Amino acid sequence: MNNGSSMKTPLKQVTGLGSAHSGTAHFWQQRLTALFNLPLVVFMIGFIISHLGSSRAEVQASLHHPVVAVLMGLGLLSVIWHMKLGLQMVIEDYVHGPVTKIAALLLNLVYAALLAGLALYALLKMSFGV
Repeated sequence: MNNGSSMKTPLKQVTGLGSAHSGTAHFWQQRLTALFNLPLVVFMIGFIISHLGSSRAEVQASLHHPVVAVLMGLGLLSVIWHMKLGLQMVIEDYVHGPVTKIAALLLNLVYAALLAGLALYALLKMSFGV
């Protein structure tokens, strides 16, 4: 038992997981999505500004280009995932009742999935000109 200093198994010591059993994965996911969001959000804002006052047909024509459609899709997914991670952290830190916490976490996941689905549907509909 290592002189009573630790009751962790060797596997637990190697994985470095704390009491939350998630280590730093959530921390790094949030940082990486923030990093990916920087150029993608700049692109999306530039796209929106350049199309202010444009007709639907002009926006559709721009979204027909595969690079534009893919960058917009990646931007939407990255922003939504980042939002989901941030709200999850708030829920985990400030909601204390176990039933309430689980319900809030599930609602957060469902909300993010619905938002991503609707955003991708709209983007695909516009990019394929349907």
